[in-house]
Amino acid sequence: MRTSSINRRIAAVAALTVLGVTATTGTASAQPAAPAPPQPVPSADPFYDWGGSLDGSAPGAVLQTRPMAYGTANIPTPITSTQVLYRTTNQQNAPVTTVATVLRPLIPGPPKLISFHPAYDGLGSECDPSYTLSGHGNSKTATIEQAVITGYMAAGYTVVVPDYEGEHLEWTIGRQSAYAALDGIRAAETVLGLPPTTPVGLIGYSGGSVPTQWGAEVAPQYAPELNIIGAAAGGLPVDLAHNLPYVSGSKDWAGVIPALIVAYQRAYDIDTDAFLSDNGKQIVDAVQGNCINDFASDYPGLTDTEMLAAPYTSLLDIPEIVEAIDDNIMGNAGTPRVPILLGVGDSDGTGDSVMVTRDVEGLAHDYCDRGVPVTYAQYTGQTHSDAFIPFQAQAAQFLTERFAGAAPTNNCAIIGPGNDLTPTPIP
Repeated sequence: MRTSSINRRIAAVAALTVLGVTATTGTASAQPAAPAPPQPVPSADPFYDWGGSLDGSAPGAVLQTRPMAYGTANIPTPITSTQVLYRTTNQQNAPVTTVATVLRPLIPGPPKLISFHPAYDGLGSECDPSYTLSGHGNSKTATIEQAVITGYMAAGYTVVVPDYEGEHLEWTIGRQSAYAALDGIRAAETVLGLPPTTPVGLIGYSGGSVPTQWGAEVAPQYAPELNIIGAAAGGLPVDLAHNLPYVSGSKDWAGVIPALIVAYQRAYDIDTDAFLSDNGKQIVDAVQGNCINDFASDYPGLTDTEMLAAPYTSLLDIPEIVEAIDDNIMGNAGTPRVPILLGVGDSDGTGDSVMVTRDVEGLAHDYCDRGVPVTYAQYTGQTHSDAFIPFQAQAAQFLTERFAGAAPTNNCAIIGPGNDLTPTPIP
C-alpha cells in the first residue's frame, strides 16, 4: 500500500466519521452524532475496579464487558466499541487486571486482528486509551493515533487497543506491557468469538513499541496459541541506560526523567526518598498524574544530577535503578518467531532526540543473528515526532503484506552492528 493511498484512506475515514458513518452498516447519516456522555476517569470508574478473586482465572480471561462510545473530544461518532476488563500478569508474574477497547471493522470481512498500542506514555488514568478513545481527554497524540486506528477499521481490520500500562500506569515496563497486550488479544477473541487461528498483527510507536516488541519476544512462551503474523515497532526505547544521558539536559525531553522515576518506583517498589533531592521530590510529585504531553518538555535543561541528593550524580549510580533498567533491555526475553519491522529516526547523529538510533540498529542486528526476518528502517533527518508519519506508512504496508501471506523479507545484510546492549553493571 503506497503512502499516498494510506493518507487518502485516513483522510476519507475522518470525513466519513464527521458525516456519521456507522460501524454496523457502513451507511452515512445526515444526523450529527451526540457528544460523548460524561465518564469518570478510570481511577474513579467502578468498571475498572475488580473486587473479585483472580485465583484460578487464566491469563486473558474476560471478567466483564460494556459498550462504549468511540470518538475524539472534538469529533464524537456513532461508532460503538466494547470495553473488556480482563485478567493479565504483571512484571512480578502476579495476576492483575486491565482494560482493552475492542473495535469492529467498518466493513466486515474475513477476521483479521490488529493489536494497536498507542504511545499514551502516561502516569495518570486519564491518559488510558480506553478513556481517550471514548471521546475524553485532550491529548493531541491520542487524536492523531486514533485517526490511524480508524484507518485500520476502514480497511477491514478488527482492532484491539489495550491499556497495557496497567491499573497503576507503569510506563516502559517491558514484560507486563507485553502480557497485557497478548492477554488483550485473548480477551478480544473471546468477546468476538474468534478462534485462536485468527491472524494478528502487532503495532506501536514510541511507548507503544514496548508492548509490540516485548509482545513479539514473549509470545512464543506466554501465548503460543495466538497466530501472530508480524510486529511493527517504531521509536523504541531499547536500553534506558543509553536514553537517560541522551535526554538529560535536553530542551524537549528532559521531563521524561522524573516520569521514569515514577514508573520504576511503582513497578519495582523503589524507595526514591533514599536518593532524590528536595528538588527532585518536588518534580516527581508534580508529574505523578500527568500524560506525556504534560511533562516531556516542561523541564527544559533538567538533568538527573539536579534531582539527586549527594553522593549521587547520576541515576545510573543507584543500584536499584540500574537493576530495573537492565530488567527492561529489549532483546533479552526471547526470540520472536514472526517477521519484525523496527523503525527509528536519526535527527542528530545519535538519535531522534529521545531514542538512540544505534540501539535500535543493535537490536535489529541481534535479531538477524538469531534468524528473525527483520526489516530495519532508519528515517535520517527525522526527529522522534517527525518519524511517526513514515513509520506508520511503512508499518501499514508491512502488515498488509503479512496478512496477505507474502513471503517475509529482510535487510539483514545491510544492518550494522549498532550499539552493544549488554546490561549495565550494578554499581
